[in-house]
Amino acid sequence: MTLHQLAAVKQWHLTHPLGHEVEQQVWDGLLAVWVAGWTGLPAAWFMQSIAVMALCGALVLLPGLYVALRARLHRRGTLRCDWLGSARAGKD
Repeated sequence: MTLHQLAAVKQWHLTHPLGHEVEQQVWDGLLAVWVAGWTGLPAAWFMQSIAVMALCGALVLLPGLYVALRARLHRRGTLRCDWLGSARAGKD
């Protein structure tokens, strides 16, 4: 996911707080993990730790994987996801 897409979903959560408190907290956690992944990559490179670099790379990819999972569940009708449109709109 791009930074613009992440910001678009976060903005959606800020403008639709009622009824989406848990989802907003999950998204805040995903953003924290994403930032931790990006900030950990240089440290892992300096430590020359392949395992830590792989973990940080996975953390960077986690929000995109979460959105893909939610989109799949939404398409199947298993789980409703109102903010998916904002994630797609952030692609522009």
